[in-house]
Amino acid sequence: MSDVLARLEAAIRERRATGDPATSHTARLFSRGPEKCAEKFGEEAVEAIIEAVKGDRAKLATEAADVLYHMLVMLAARDVPLSDVLAALEAREGRSGIAEKASRTTGAAQPGLDRT
Repeated sequence: MSDVLARLEAAIRERRATGDPATSHTARLFSRGPEKCAEKFGEEAVEAIIEAVKGDRAKLATEAADVLYHMLVMLAARDVPLSDVLAALEAREGRSGIAEKASRTTGAAQPGLDRT
């Protein structure tokens, strides 16, 4: 698997630290706060869903890339590193999604994929 997500995360964190909202879309998102970053992630997810329903593979790939980018922005806005997400996924590896979900306690759900 490519380490493109790690490079993208690093670029996003750099823009957060030094980017100018007048010239950087990423810096502009951060300047609007973590709530706006989360909202934008949700908008992009809906756009990906629409393309999945339509069945256009090329557009779905493009929208999925937008989702991943905006997910990383949202995570950075709340100081959650990608490594924490990957660790949550690794902890679930090899477990049934049903069993994993059942092992969660109410209100303390682990981040990651729901494989039901």
